[in-house]
Amino acid sequence: MTSTIRGREPVISLTSDWAFTTDPADNGVDEAWYEPRCAWEDTRSVSVPHSWQEHDDLETYTGAAWYRRGFELQEPNTNEQVLLSFGAVDYKTDVWVNGDHVGEHEGGYLPFTVDATNAVSAGDNTIVLRVYDPTDLSEIPHGKQGERWYTRVSGPWQPIDVVTVPNTRVDSVKVTPSTTDETATFDVSVASEDETEDVEVTVSVISDGSIVAEEKADGTTGSELTATVAIPDADYWTPENPNLYDYEVTLETDGAVLDRYESYFGLRTVSHDGTDLYLNGEPLPIRGALDQAYYPDTYYRPADLETFEQEIRAAKELGFNLLRKHIKPAHPKFIELADRLGMLVWEEPANPKRYTEDSKRRFRTQLQELIERDFNSPSVVIWSIYNEEWGIGWADDEEPLWTDVEKQDYLESLYYETQEWDPTRPICDNSGWAHVATDLNDYHEYFVVPDRVDAWRDRLDEIVESPAGNYGDPRTDPSEAPLLVSEFGTWGLPEVSRILEHYDGEPHWFSHDFLEGMIRPSGCQERFEDSNLSTVFDSIDDLANAWQTREFQSIKTIIADMRIHSGVSGYVITEFTDIEWEFNGILNYLREGKNFYDEYAQVNGPVMLHLDFDAHVAWSGDEVTADLVVVNDTADPIDTTVSVTSPAVGYTNDISVSVESFGSTRLSDAVRLTPPAVDEVTEVEVDASVGDDRWFTSESVYLAPRDEQGPQATVYAEDSHLRDALSERGYETVETSASADVSLVTDPDSVEGAALVIPDRNGDLTETEQFEYTELAKNDSWNLCASFIYQDLLPELDIVPGWAFEDVYPYGYVSETRAEDQVSIGYTEGWLENTGAIALTRVGENPVAVCTLRVTDAYGDHPIATTVCDRLINQLTS
Repeated sequence: MTSTIRGREPVISLTSDWAFTTDPADNGVDEAWYEPRCAWEDTRSVSVPHSWQEHDDLETYTGAAWYRRGFELQEPNTNEQVLLSFGAVDYKTDVWVNGDHVGEHEGGYLPFTVDATNAVSAGDNTIVLRVYDPTDLSEIPHGKQGERWYTRVSGPWQPIDVVTVPNTRVDSVKVTPSTTDETATFDVSVASEDETEDVEVTVSVISDGSIVAEEKADGTTGSELTATVAIPDADYWTPENPNLYDYEVTLETDGAVLDRYESYFGLRTVSHDGTDLYLNGEPLPIRGALDQAYYPDTYYRPADLETFEQEIRAAKELGFNLLRKHIKPAHPKFIELADRLGMLVWEEPANPKRYTEDSKRRFRTQLQELIERDFNSPSVVIWSIYNEEWGIGWADDEEPLWTDVEKQDYLESLYYETQEWDPTRPICDNSGWAHVATDLNDYHEYFVVPDRVDAWRDRLDEIVESPAGNYGDPRTDPSEAPLLVSEFGTWGLPEVSRILEHYDGEPHWFSHDFLEGMIRPSGCQERFEDSNLSTVFDSIDDLANAWQTREFQSIKTIIADMRIHSGVSGYVITEFTDIEWEFNGILNYLREGKNFYDEYAQVNGPVMLHLDFDAHVAWSGDEVTADLVVVNDTADPIDTTVSVTSPAVGYTNDISVSVESFGSTRLSDAVRLTPPAVDEVTEVEVDASVGDDRWFTSESVYLAPRDEQGPQATVYAEDSHLRDALSERGYETVETSASADVSLVTDPDSVEGAALVIPDRNGDLTETEQFEYTELAKNDSWNLCASFIYQDLLPELDIVPGWAFEDVYPYGYVSETRAEDQVSIGYTEGWLENTGAIALTRVGENPVAVCTLRVTDAYGDHPIATTVCDRLINQLTS
């Protein structure tokens, strides 16, 4: 049940002007630092909320720290208690008032209350906190604090208030709405410091300032009283119409009012039928984003709480209806604004690292307290328990959840216990994989598109067709759990200059001790200048702009595929904003939109248009076809006309479309265009829109002249099928490399003279003495999602190749290049590490070029692959 303490108006807000000092030797208790007049050394003034990592010299400090401030209190009423209300303090807190130890608490994320009635006095008082945050977090719920993720957070990072309450009071209220009979059931617990007495509660439901319904319940102090209130002409809570009812609980005995408590609730239900999710009985397709809620400078909270409202409004503008508050309880102010503004929330507790009795105890307590805190919030619609086995099999020396029967038994038990705490919301047992007992079968799938589009679509079919494959040991029926992809995404480098400007130089998180390789930002500017990237891009910010284009190209298709697939109930993209070094956000870390911000809602809004081309590359003169797909996530059917245009080829077509509510329509081959002949490789844009671009999408098709002759060269190819394709292209082909101008081979050491090194027919590369390769994953890969591929071999096209390289993206790249190499298709990952070449030319006595694109099996059929090879052969012979 939700405590009423945080919902009451404080008599004093304990914010600014705290004295703060660290205690690295942990002598403070022995030396009585809690005494009001104890002299502290090396103090500084801080404002609460506060985390000590906000100070440059304390970014890595762990251990004990002390806070102290005074407050003035009027003479307490003898019928009242004086409580200290803490929003959240990380991690272990001891509290003294006027030198008396009044309480302690363990846990870093949720509210707690300390009774200071017997310690306070009228007039001046002093509160002292000792906060201890240990170095070793492995058995402590900590989420993504510290290694290998982000900055740690220590201290009272949420508000501290002085609250007075009657001795006999409304202690907690649990509101359970029902749209079936349009009622709200209020479970009210009554606490009393006095003897048990008979009491009555009156629950008044209020709309627009007027009481619309009222019920009473009788009982005794120390018990729970229940009142079910029928609400006439009920107005449901939805993201589109976040209607809230106020309520007042009045506590009386013998006609005397003992206490009043006011808050709000929303009339809404969330359910599922084994396939789809429902909100208030209507289908609920999830369009969500992972929201890790880290902030520059202040970490777990924004410097200005108005940022929460800005974030929610931005999320709605981007088309999201849900934010998954990742791996730690959401800030309560965010939850309140989500209730008021209409944003669904998926919540989950912070995880420990190790699976021990202590970590399980702490984790369970946190989960239960989170559910109690936010039970009454209509915006919260899903609970997760664990994420990706973190804290339940993730540690290197632990048996994974997939196979550990004891862990599976424990998780099953915790799932059913969580159901008892809250039977009104779906529960996800272990987000991502290795499910055991769960209401939702969610997946974490990191593919980059178009690089791995076929592998991604095969995987999407697989997870829909074989849901049990995502379970360690199914204790609940996999066929009865809606399927969601709750993590996916692609990286897009932010404008580095904006970060440096904000921090006046490199921030500390550029060089966390635990960061290495592609996730370590420090030195990225030097790596840019020292690499081929600086010869292609004017600046690292210019590179960032191009990278963000690749990010949107990838996620746009992945989202469209999931929305079109009938077996997927929703998705949650990784992620809403960049977080320190992790730059896969739609907004950067400063909450500024990336270059596709204005376009994102085209694919993520309630209605989506999509052009599904059979192929994005074609020879000029060949017909190009595409299906038109319209997805409708609204309750209203659609009857409209979609205009498809391509001015570059003189194509216009108005297509009538009807789509039922919460449905989709696919019109096969609705788009047919025959482009005119082109003299060079050309990108052609095809647009689809409704009305004044209320709904809009755009796709590119890449054309190449079929009749363009290859360079006048004699070539040899060790692959006979490639040799035939080269001959058909117009090359003179020979049977041995000795008489060739250029040899197309997998190993340049096997021939003399000029060579174009290419993969085998499967796209695999052969290690050679001249070149070192790094293999790239053929399926899902977090690293590949953080990669960037650029080209200037075909200057007619964009520097971001996108769909131009459809079906031929490489399975590896040249990882060691030389200063004299002419890199024409390049590769890098993350913060400009693992940089190399997909295509390069190395001049010398025996000039050699490398192309790791999968061209061997595509030459002659794939227009762009063919053109790429022609250009490289021309470089070798010119």
